[in-house]
Amino acid sequence: MEGFGDEEIESILYIGREVSVYKIPPLKANEGHRAQEWGDLGNPLWKGRIRIIERSKGVSIQFEDATTGELFAKADYDPAKPCVEAVLDSSRYFVVRVEEAGKRAYIGMGFLERTDSFDFNVALQDYTKHVELLRWKALQNPTTPDSEKPSPHIPAGPKKDYSLKEGQTFSINIPGRAKAHHSNNAVATDLLGGSTSSSSSANSGPAFPLLPPPPPGAPRRR
Repeated sequence: MEGFGDEEIESILYIGREVSVYKIPPLKANEGHRAQEWGDLGNPLWKGRIRIIERSKGVSIQFEDATTGELFAKADYDPAKPCVEAVLDSSRYFVVRVEEAGKRAYIGMGFLERTDSFDFNVALQDYTKHVELLRWKALQNPTTPDSEKPSPHIPAGPKKDYSLKEGQTFSINIPGRAKAHHSNNAVATDLLGGSTSSSSSANSGPAFPLLPPPPPGAPRRR
């Protein structure tokens, strides 16, 4: 099993058992290609099989000999810049952009059956959707989650330690409580005619005001 881990894993997305390759003329107008302009479609330049292969580096479209597997041409497929274009006058024919060693060429490709061309098209569409889904997930789930990012409303800088050390205490001043306490003491002092502390007032019970003595000559109540 030596060297097994160094081998690249391939995934076959599509296999076309028989495909024809044509030499196509230069594009005359920007409207697109037409298969009827390729000459005799019954006399192709090459015949063989086609495979769409996915590797770690991406996906490639390979034209191979059906018997020996010898490679005739290869095109790297990028969903952002597709190298496959459908013709305007048929659903069985396509134009493929082939690049090798900095050189670029366009070849025509045709399937015998529409079901084969349909499956070929679906394989490319499924791969495109898969790539777009991975990109969307990467945008939704960045490397650092939002929950772990610092809040933009908190100023940057070293954090301060507000914890109490051993033996330290603190007091809380509630607004209005000290004033009310002082007022109660003042009322008790005025009514009783002496200086009464809050602790003595609490211990001696509630304070009642003393009635003033009757004026001289006033009749006494019985």
